[in-house]
Amino acid sequence: MLNTEKRNEASTHIDKMDSLSMVKLMNEENMNAVKSLDYILPDIARVCDAVAACLENGGRLFYVGAGTSGRIGVLDASECPPTFGVSPETVIGVIAGGEKCLTKAAESQEDNAQAGEEDLKRHNLTCDDIVIGISASGGAAYVIGALQYANSVGAVTVSISNNYNTPMEKTAKLSLVADSGPEVVTGSTRLKAGTTQKLILNMISTIAMVKTGKVYENMMINLKPTNIKLRDRMIRIVCEITNCDEFTAEKLLEENNWIIREALK
Repeated sequence: MLNTEKRNEASTHIDKMDSLSMVKLMNEENMNAVKSLDYILPDIARVCDAVAACLENGGRLFYVGAGTSGRIGVLDASECPPTFGVSPETVIGVIAGGEKCLTKAAESQEDNAQAGEEDLKRHNLTCDDIVIGISASGGAAYVIGALQYANSVGAVTVSISNNYNTPMEKTAKLSLVADSGPEVVTGSTRLKAGTTQKLILNMISTIAMVKTGKVYENMMINLKPTNIKLRDRMIRIVCEITNCDEFTAEKLLEENNWIIREALK
């Protein structure tokens, strides 16, 4: 039996617990999930380097998943343009069943390997790209189909799963296995498994963007002035870097089309 499908002894009688006890239990299990990443940090770092190299060479990063894993991938991809100022075509989230499955579950979609291949074909995948497949079980046919196709065109492939020795791990060129253990609610991998997936994707996208010059010190210097909050943040960033006042920072940004890099020259 997959580790993510086993019963968690600590939560066997969760239905008899009071709310505070349940909260404490879930928080403890979440901490265990976070700690499980300690064992694979070197592997995560290697994937970060591979993604950074891909982006430096003009390639794209694809996240491919079904269900919860697909939604987590799309979420991370959608946050990259506002956070790092990259094109929406730089990091792309692909979910089994398409956009409608972001808000409505369609579990059967993960069983279609051909659909995984076809969805990547629609993006004209090339050997310059990198494809990260995400599946808690490590056996989602949709993701495996996508990884197999990516291998066939020479793209770098990565698997993120929560069980060892799975078909997905064996398909990808690089693999990350977050051993998050049995869930508080048996088999509900939107919980600890999903948490580890989100943490891993945070690391991958953030570190790749840092390594490709989208961050100065620890500040987002590729922001776009798309709303009041971001314009205010851009002004603060210029103030912080140049040690000027807000009036001067705003003037510099206005004179340089709200491009932080240009304002700093």
